Amino acid sequence: MLKILVTGGAGFIGSHLCEFLASKEGFVVWSIDNYSTGSVANHISNVTYIECDTSDIDKAIKFSPDWVFHLGEYSRVEQSFFDMERVWESNKHGTFKVLQFCLKHKSKLIYAGSSTKFGDGGLGRSQSPYAWTKASNTELVKNFGDWFGLNYVITYFYNAYGPREISTGKYATLIGIYAQRFKEGLPLGVVSPGTQERNFTHVKDIVSGLFLIARNGEGDDFGIGSEESFSILEIARMFGGPIEMLEKRAGNRQTAKLVVSKTEALGWRPSHSVVNYIYELKDQIRRDQNASSDY
Repeated sequence: MLKILVTGGAGFIGSHLCEFLASKEGFVVWSIDNYSTGSVANHISNVTYIECDTSDIDKAIKFSPDWVFHLGEYSRVEQSFFDMERVWESNKHGTFKVLQFCLKHKSKLIYAGSSTKFGDGGLGRSQSPYAWTKASNTELVKNFGDWFGLNYVITYFYNAYGPREISTGKYATLIGIYAQRFKEGLPLGVVSPGTQERNFTHVKDIVSGLFLIARNGEGDDFGIGSEESFSILEIARMFGGPIEMLEKRAGNRQTAKLVVSKTEALGWRPSHSVVNYIYELKDQIRRDQNASSDY
């Protein structure tokens, strides 16, 4: 019986990971989440949910997990300039407690780093409070491995999208925002210059990569990202309709180097395309709107 703990298990990526793991025979899954961005609506049957901050992980979890997937950190680049206390509490204090917990229980840590580390020629890590905490945490995880023998693997997600992503509010994701505004017939905002390139990766591809990495990976640089790269303006045009150009924002990187060779060596390949997803999403929105107009 493999005991697995997912921090942030009620969130967008975490809920898909819990769903995938709970479907595996011989896997028992727990989640801790403070529900700052997670939702009870994302709960999966056969998963045990505990509401708490990661800083209280040692109080909340009294067993020794085999794997700990640490997804429960603050994860918004531009908003992090306005949420410094929350970023620090979650990404520094909380992650330190998770590291101590994994060391104490001899759990393998699967740490979700950030592809902002590879942004704009390697300068991305210093472009926002979020990016700095994530890059410095990557170094801390590796140091815990060197200093204390922590069993770990570090992975990097590239612009996750898919079902359950947040579509409204200050923590919403790009595809989620665009889908909601398309549904409402509103202009799609594109932060200038609009040429920022992203490797959009379906959440199911991220989850399949996470499983392979947890099972077979060791060390750093296990990126999970689609080879397809699109600018923000190109994504907006796929949705169609009016586009509104917005002012430049601090922390908004132009590019990020795709680092996926180690994950591909484990047999991982993406199986979804953001182009197909957007067109299918638009069709579904239109069908729903047509169905509602019939009443």
